[in-house]
Amino acid sequence: MGYTHGNPDHSGHLHHIELCTSDLDASVDFWKWLLGELGYEPKNEWDGGRYWIKGSTYLVLKRATNSGSFDRQSAGLNHLAFHARSHKQVDELTDSIRERDDSTVLYDEKHPYAGGYYALYCEDPEGIKVEIVGPE
Repeated sequence: MGYTHGNPDHSGHLHHIELCTSDLDASVDFWKWLLGELGYEPKNEWDGGRYWIKGSTYLVLKRATNSGSFDRQSAGLNHLAFHARSHKQVDELTDSIRERDDSTVLYDEKHPYAGGYYALYCEDPEGIKVEIVGPE
């Protein structure tokens, strides 16, 4: 099913996420890769941003209009968590993160059970924590 505005069948589901970035090119490279691995499709692209969609949920990445750095410990967004289809996918994404220059595995000494369940924790180029949660 494609994207729809205000579909009552999706009541309570996440509609979209919009992230601002100080370095659009670096962030697009990371999110294009990760969202592609999670089954999102590119939907739109413009000079100041991009967005990807999966079902009725989409993620927008756009160039920030104000300077400053992201701090997940301050009030506001702490992290985004996505479902993985399997532990194998968590492992494959972890291996890929370890090969990337724009992200690192967080809590590596406790990986993959840092949160008490099977998951990958990493950061995007802006420092936004991303969690990929494996099924039980």
